[in-house]
Amino acid sequence: MTTSLLRPDGLVESPAFSHVALVPAGATTIYIAGQNAVDGEGTLVGEGDIAVQTRQVMKNLHVALAAAGASVQDLVMMTILFAEGADLGPSYPVAAAELAGAAPPVTVAWVSRLAVPGALVEVNAVAAVKRP
Repeated sequence: MTTSLLRPDGLVESPAFSHVALVPAGATTIYIAGQNAVDGEGTLVGEGDIAVQTRQVMKNLHVALAAAGASVQDLVMMTILFAEGADLGPSYPVAAAELAGAAPPVTVAWVSRLAVPGALVEVNAVAAVKRP
């Protein structure tokens, strides 16, 4: 299965994301709920440190994708939420490294706060895989 990620002429060019994802017929769509910086016990990791929190968020995303037989290469959409006032600068290189070159369409927003007290970043995602 090949998902096509498009960067159409006339839209801003970005090395970090594409604008459009085309999923081929017959693919299974996987929806990943918002992942924040909690460990398997529900404890917030990296309080006050957005880079550490982003690393945990991405770890959780990898675990969720793997549970569905997918990887970051199968992502077709991501939404990244930052708590208001959070500086996304230290978060970006961590996320980029964890995405290993994947560049799905991405929406980024700042929100007044996230559900987990002290959480600075949360990611939800959609992936698609072809099943045998």
